[in-house]
Amino acid sequence: MQYQPPTEDMAFVIRHVIDSQKISELPGYEEFSEDVIDAVLEEAGKFNAGMISPLNTVSDETGASLGDGHSVKTPTGFKEAYQQYIEAGWNGLACSPEYGGQGLPELLATATNEMLHSASMSFGLCPMLTAGAIHAIEHHGSDEQKQTYLPNLVSGQWAGTMNLTEPQAGSDLAAVTTKAVPNGDHYLISGIKIYITYGEHDLTENIIHLVLARLPDAPAGVKGISLFIVPKFLINDDGSLGARNDVKCISLEHKLGIHGSPTAVMSYGEAGGAIGYLVGKPNEGLAYMFTMMNHARLNVGLQGVAIAERALQQALWYAYDRVQGKTLIPGDQPNSAAPIAYHPDVRRMLASMQCRVQAMRALAYEAAAHMDIAAASEDAQVASAAQSRVDVLIPVVKGWCTEQSQDIASLGIQVHGGMGYVEESGAAQHLRDARITTIYEGTTAIQANDFIGRKILRDEGQGIGALINEVMDTGTTLGNSEDTALARLGQQLQQGAQTLRDCVDWVLKHGKEDAAAVYFGSVPMLLLAGDVLGGWMMARAALAASKPELINDPVAIKKRKAALVYGDLVLTCGLGRAHQVISAGTTIKQSLAL
Repeated sequence: MQYQPPTEDMAFVIRHVIDSQKISELPGYEEFSEDVIDAVLEEAGKFNAGMISPLNTVSDETGASLGDGHSVKTPTGFKEAYQQYIEAGWNGLACSPEYGGQGLPELLATATNEMLHSASMSFGLCPMLTAGAIHAIEHHGSDEQKQTYLPNLVSGQWAGTMNLTEPQAGSDLAAVTTKAVPNGDHYLISGIKIYITYGEHDLTENIIHLVLARLPDAPAGVKGISLFIVPKFLINDDGSLGARNDVKCISLEHKLGIHGSPTAVMSYGEAGGAIGYLVGKPNEGLAYMFTMMNHARLNVGLQGVAIAERALQQALWYAYDRVQGKTLIPGDQPNSAAPIAYHPDVRRMLASMQCRVQAMRALAYEAAAHMDIAAASEDAQVASAAQSRVDVLIPVVKGWCTEQSQDIASLGIQVHGGMGYVEESGAAQHLRDARITTIYEGTTAIQANDFIGRKILRDEGQGIGALINEVMDTGTTLGNSEDTALARLGQQLQQGAQTLRDCVDWVLKHGKEDAAAVYFGSVPMLLLAGDVLGGWMMARAALAASKPELINDPVAIKKRKAALVYGDLVLTCGLGRAHQVISAGTTIKQSLAL
């Protein structure tokens, strides 16, 4: 079963839920028209379905391999597909025209990136890491560094990586020990970095590593980390490639999933020191890396959407193809054989998968749209408010969407029954690939800690409070509808928003006096926020679908149905998550006694 890009749903979300008009009014995005949206989504759909999707199973079966001389070979077809990917300009879709990009909004790039990761998450990881490197250098690099590296990174001729963690450090970057010793106009880098996605590969002529390291006089902890550009091949004054730098891949990880993506252990400085160039100021590296991190976390959340969509499509295909048992659906012939899609519990699973995927997609696109507003608005207050909204949404998109993707991929296997548990059907790959998304770029608990500590406690709930007010307003609007089904959805959304507000109030009350209890319930809190904010996006879709000009639109009709199902199957479950948050103080004490 090959991937079918859900371009109609994407276009509906961009146009009617996010409101593409407000993005097209931003400086620099004047060409972001409905025609452009349609053309880009259509072409991206064709490319990813036709060129990238067929590589998914092949790459899972063969994987990337480490050869002689520390070289890495990507799976069959990757190199040719990557060349077509960059020649078509997909790598620079949202990048600045100053460096060869097309200057389109992050919102539209997010939709095309979803298709890329649905088609093959292993393939999509290389452009994703390059995008992070572009953001970091563009925001924090010197003019010389921008001119040296960005044109080739934007075009895709070169790839980028993030080199953060080390064997002894894990997620605790305060424990990073990689050294950077001054040596004239550059630094000599030495140390080991692990879990480096696409740290070595054969897709591009050069790889630009962004590496966290410590200067000799650096203070201890995260305040002593600096960021360095360490190219695989040094760059000559005329822009041509020079000598190989003192950096190499010494092994590849053997992973549960994403086998086509090489996850490298990188060694720097075995022959005296890899040449690196300081980005920005000394000891500011972690702050700079978070420029990459926000986009990376959005994109990992998007991977959750993408894998969930792929698992959903395969489950739907199988459920309508597999005939087994007798139907119980009212109106059908009694006791007649039917596809399993018509059995009530399979219908429940499919409906749950469908409405959640749509909610996840819309929430990820909402975050991307606010990134565009924050970056492009000429009104400082508008830009600041948009950035605050991004900051609140990112941990939810990353944590909630990826946790949902695992559950949806698992349900996909369940729909297949025994056929889902054997590799030949392909359903198991989606679960294996999805599993990493809750781990890398910060585990779900790290996202939840960020949500509690930085997004609720730090500003005393101002940012999340403003968001809840908007959710409540949408619920009120729906609740006043003469349409009883929409009114019920509005009431469910209001109840969900109030439940989330109650939990925020609990966190604010107990955050200082009982921090352990607050963080014990942080993941349920994050997931509750996801359930409610996902409901908000679906409610907005239902409101859009009710507009006179869309009332008979087939996509709008489906959106309305999906929103109502979401209200019944997801929003009503919020009380259970809330109980885990508010009872955390008692539960943690009991758990310590186990």
